[in-house]
Amino acid sequence: MSGSWGALGQSRAAWLCAAGLAAGLGAAVWLGRRGSARRRGRLLHVGTVSQLFLYPVKSCRGLALTEALCTERGLRSGGLRDRHWMVIKEDGHLVSARQEPRLVLISVRGEGSNLIFSATDMKELYLPLKAAKTNPIRNCRVFGHDVQGRDCGNEAANWITTALKSSEPYRLVHFEDQLKMRKCKEEFPEFASDDQVAYPDLSPILLLSEASLEDLNTKMEKKVKIQNFRPNIVVTGCGAFEEDTWDEILIGTLEMKRGLPCARCILTTVDPDTGIISRKDPLDTLKSYRLCDPSEKHLYKEAPLFGQLFGILKPGTLKVGDPVYKIVY
Repeated sequence: MSGSWGALGQSRAAWLCAAGLAAGLGAAVWLGRRGSARRRGRLLHVGTVSQLFLYPVKSCRGLALTEALCTERGLRSGGLRDRHWMVIKEDGHLVSARQEPRLVLISVRGEGSNLIFSATDMKELYLPLKAAKTNPIRNCRVFGHDVQGRDCGNEAANWITTALKSSEPYRLVHFEDQLKMRKCKEEFPEFASDDQVAYPDLSPILLLSEASLEDLNTKMEKKVKIQNFRPNIVVTGCGAFEEDTWDEILIGTLEMKRGLPCARCILTTVDPDTGIISRKDPLDTLKSYRLCDPSEKHLYKEAPLFGQLFGILKPGTLKVGDPVYKIVY
């Protein structure tokens, strides 16, 4: 189901037409399901999906999609799942673009039964989507939390280490279905008990609006891209930071519940085109006006909030151009 950047260039006229139809239906009564209890609510049209991104390998370049399936674990397209591969040190600790900014320059795509890695001055690496069962399961650490992954072999390890020009050897691991997932609720009680992830920082879905990015860029000397913030779902047709108020939403057949805002770190200062980390903007600018309420400082400390983390109420499919509905009870 993966699509090209060109496929995302749908005309604004088509979106506006879809949005107009959606707005006409927005007042309809909607009957949803959360667990075993049925709830009756009203659908309010709040925007339109403009972009979808899946990140097969944590911190590597995102793959633009035109449509996707969203499971309890996040976006899926064919054999690719969001952040189900990860670069680690030999002791199992995560290596992200915070430590190795050049990770954002590595492109990853799926083709048949292979995961294909591309980087400048490197021969493409074809890696089986499913690692050999004879490869060991490694114990890993993601921000202080235990998780596992199957080692993807020496060829992958050598390719990653060479591409990053690292003097320290790195390895690549893959999260498999039988491995124990991290439960979001154990890290933040705002999430439902069913919300779980493999290697994402915290939640299955990160959503951000174009208007919020545009608002930020009005305050920036050098504009930044949506890729600086690595969202899964990008929404157009709403006001800046309006996504902060969407407690439950419906997109296509997917139903989601907002968990908490996304606290931002130095990864946002990695230029997605050059792999150079500034450790300054856009983070410094965000800190000037997007800090949390003082009562929540124990949660977010000095990290600015930008975008929203969502858990999954009901898995489903979604695509670029789909209307986004806020569920009002």
